[in-house]
Amino acid sequence: MASTGGGWRTKFWRQMFMWRRSCLRTSPWCILIAASEVAPATLSMMLRTTPTAKSAAEATQVLRSAWLQAISSHHQMYSGGQGVSSVLDIGCSIGDSTRELADWFPDAHVTGLDLSPYFLAVAQYMEKQRISSGLGRRRPISWVHANGECTGLPSSSFDVVSLAFVIHECPQHAIRGLLKEALRLLKPGGTVSLTDNSNLPPAIFTLMKSTEPWMDEYFTFDLEGEMEKIGFMNVNSIMTNPRHRTVTGTAP
Repeated sequence: MASTGGGWRTKFWRQMFMWRRSCLRTSPWCILIAASEVAPATLSMMLRTTPTAKSAAEATQVLRSAWLQAISSHHQMYSGGQGVSSVLDIGCSIGDSTRELADWFPDAHVTGLDLSPYFLAVAQYMEKQRISSGLGRRRPISWVHANGECTGLPSSSFDVVSLAFVIHECPQHAIRGLLKEALRLLKPGGTVSLTDNSNLPPAIFTLMKSTEPWMDEYFTFDLEGEMEKIGFMNVNSIMTNPRHRTVTGTAP
């Protein structure tokens, strides 16, 4: 088939296809098919969200920086001068958001938590690959296998608790459970952050419903109202890009 000459995006998709095929055939994680799909699926979402980006790296930067800045801005405004020394990433998957948080808060002890041991195995492998390439960290990331609604971690032990693209995967009772656990885990004045879908084109929404069974429950859930009922203060919601919002709140 002749090349379409679609520039860097065409090359990107070819590389993603080759990476996936290689991963499924030769990687030590070849049986972890779902985990192998996370990286290309995330980059696909980033490219759709930032159609003017000139590279995959630029698309990643645009998407991540606005979310991380929203966390920092909220914490600086409402924490009473409390620094960020400990961060928990609930539903960390293969660790993309965890690594971004660790880069953004380089002096903090960052923990990635997920219910899937397979995703956590890939997260740890990817972090080891990063370190072996010479990109070390001041403080290593910790990885925890646990249920985000009942983590078993100590109360009042984190300055920031983040859930990135997690709650659209959950029924409403699970979202409430995650919020209650986040409140328990946060220090007084700590910040919770939930970044997730907001304005989706109808075609994308319909497509996502084929693999995301709780989308209707997510879009009918009053997140800000429930956060206030559970006990969060200073609940704010901002659009951090054309398709996603970040909702932040403060632990009393």
